[in-house]
Amino acid sequence: MSQTIEKNEIINQKYNTHIEIFQQPEVWLKFWDNYYSIKNDLKSYLKDVLNNNETTIILTGAGTSAFIGDVLLGSFSKQFSNPVNSISTTDIITHPNFYFDKRKKYLLISFARSGNSPESAQAIMLAEENSKSVNHLIITCADDSLLTKAVSNKNHFTVLMPPEANDKGLAMTSSFTTMLLAGVLISKLYESENLDQQIDLLSNYGNSLLINYADAFKSVANLDFNRTVFLGSGMLKGIAKESHLKLQELTDGKVICKYDSFMGFRHGPKAVIDENTLLTYLFSNNKYVNLYESDLVNSISEGRKNLFSIGVMESDIEAKNIDLKVILSNNGKRIQEEFLPIVSVLPAQLLGFYKSLKFGLNPDLPSTNGMIHRVVQGVKVYNYQNDLK
Repeated sequence: MSQTIEKNEIINQKYNTHIEIFQQPEVWLKFWDNYYSIKNDLKSYLKDVLNNNETTIILTGAGTSAFIGDVLLGSFSKQFSNPVNSISTTDIITHPNFYFDKRKKYLLISFARSGNSPESAQAIMLAEENSKSVNHLIITCADDSLLTKAVSNKNHFTVLMPPEANDKGLAMTSSFTTMLLAGVLISKLYESENLDQQIDLLSNYGNSLLINYADAFKSVANLDFNRTVFLGSGMLKGIAKESHLKLQELTDGKVICKYDSFMGFRHGPKAVIDENTLLTYLFSNNKYVNLYESDLVNSISEGRKNLFSIGVMESDIEAKNIDLKVILSNNGKRIQEEFLPIVSVLPAQLLGFYKSLKFGLNPDLPSTNGMIHRVVQGVKVYNYQNDLK
C-alpha cells in the first residue's frame, strides 16, 4: 500500500483543517477496506432499484456536497442506462415540481457531511411527496443526523464514511474527497475489474502531492493575488467549482474566486484576468481533451498577463507559461479518468489553508463575522403543499 505521511514532521497539529487535508490518502484506503464489507449488499439494493430505465437517478447535496454530484454526473451517465441529474437540495426545496413527477420513479443519492442542514431532510420529504416512488442512497460522514432520520426505515441504503472523514474544521476536505471516492466506486459497482491498484495509485498520488508540493503552495499563498480562477474539463469542472469555493471560504472572501471549463472560459470569462490573478489549470489525463486545454493555456499566455499560474497534471503537459507544474505520476502509471478528480482538489485545499494563515485567519473558523458555519444556519423550512394553497 501507499507511503503514509509522517504527521509529526509535516502536519501543523494546531489546526484540524491541516490534519484533515493531510490525512486524506489514509482515509481513502480506510474507506476502500470498509467498502468491501458492504459492496454485495449495495449491489443487491441497487439492482432491485435500477432494474429498468424507468428510475431516474438524482445526485444531490448542499454546497460542497452538491458539487460531488456535479463531478459524478458524467461517470454515472456513462455507467448506468438510467437518466441521471445533479440537482442541489437548495434547488429541490424551492422548486420540487421542476425535478420530480408523480408519475415517475427516482433514486435520490444524497451526499452530506453532517446530514444536519435543514435542506437535506426537506429534500427527502419533498422527493417522497412529489414522485410515484423514491428510493434513497445516503452517502454521509455521520450516521445519526436529520438526513438519516428523515428516511426512517423505508427504501434506503446508507454508505457511511470512516469517522476521520467527518471534518471538524469549517471547510469540507476529507469529507468531500472520501464521499466523492464512494460515488466513483458506486458508479463502477458492476465493473468486473479489480480496483485495488487504482485505489493504491490514488493514495500514492495524494501522498506525493502533499509531501512534495506543500512548500510550493505555501510560497504561492504568499504572493499578492486577490482573485483566482480554476479551470477543469468534464468531471474536473466540478472540481474547479469546489476549488473556487474552498479558497474563497478559507480566506473569508478576501480572495474572490471563479471557475469554468477550459473551453467555456474563452467565451467572455477571460475578462477577469489581470496582473493580480492566480490561474489554476486542472488538466485531464485524456490526451484528446489535453489538446483543447493546452490551446486555451497558450492563448492566455499570448494575451492578458496574470500574476502566476499553476498546472495540476498526471504527467507533464507542454503548455506555455505555467509557473508551477504539479506532476502526479513520476513512473508513467496512469489512473482511470474517474479517480483523477479526487486528488485534483488537494491544491485548492492547500492554497486555502496557507492563504488563510497569510491573512491572519483561523483556518478552522475563517469567517470573522460569523457569516458562514460548519452546518448552515438560519434556514427556515416551509411546508410546500400548504404554501401552494
